[in-house]
Amino acid sequence: MLSYQHIYHAGNLADIHKHALLAEMLVYLTAKDKPLTYLETHAGRGLYHLDSPEAIKTGEARAGITRVREGGMLHDAHPLSAALASVTAAHGPAAYPGSPLIALNLLRESDTVHLCELHPQEFAALREATLAHGANLHSQSGWDTVMSIAPPTPRRGLVLIDPSYEIAKDYRTIPDWVGKLHRKWNVGVIALWYPILTSGAHVPMLNQLEKAGYPRAVRSEVRFAPARAGHRMVGSGLFIVNAPFGTEAAASRVAGMIPRN
Repeated sequence: MLSYQHIYHAGNLADIHKHALLAEMLVYLTAKDKPLTYLETHAGRGLYHLDSPEAIKTGEARAGITRVREGGMLHDAHPLSAALASVTAAHGPAAYPGSPLIALNLLRESDTVHLCELHPQEFAALREATLAHGANLHSQSGWDTVMSIAPPTPRRGLVLIDPSYEIAKDYRTIPDWVGKLHRKWNVGVIALWYPILTSGAHVPMLNQLEKAGYPRAVRSEVRFAPARAGHRMVGSGLFIVNAPFGTEAAASRVAGMIPRN
């Protein structure tokens, strides 16, 4: 069983980048009066408490969402702010939503949601966090589940791929997986998050994705100081296939929220 637990990193600068751009894309997609399908391959627990010992231990939330909000970099009008307000109203001021709760607070009753999480404890927490929202939960491999669902009903929609990259081979296998998914679901928005590492492990994967020539592909990257001495992650990236209209402008706005040092 994989050991990664996002509670140590919830609310960090990579989360701000990923969640803010996800929120902008969902707002655009839900502006049309047509239902959509939202899927996640690695949903995590969905809800985090930033006053937990794990979050306090790393200090990543303090350097992330706390700093961004106190510095006025995340405006009240941004859709991520609306999702944060809804979650803190329901779960307390230290609550921070993962991408499942951000999406569920921005989607509509007519939309269909599929959330995958393989880790038993994380899945149990995800089930509790999303109980009131009526999402379809899958306690099995997100890679296999999303591929089996595609093309989903409704066919219009977005999938967020957000692995921990704890398995090194993910960097090698993801390009082929994305290609297969795109062939099955050629209208779907495919949003892949990846860490920018000092080792450059992400670079060959991104090169393969860009060479594939996907339609309306957007690559959004932000750089920031490592969370602590020796930390290998120095930035956050999203590679988006079939990016909604305005995604490049949204990515530029989101990049402006992220402190570089």
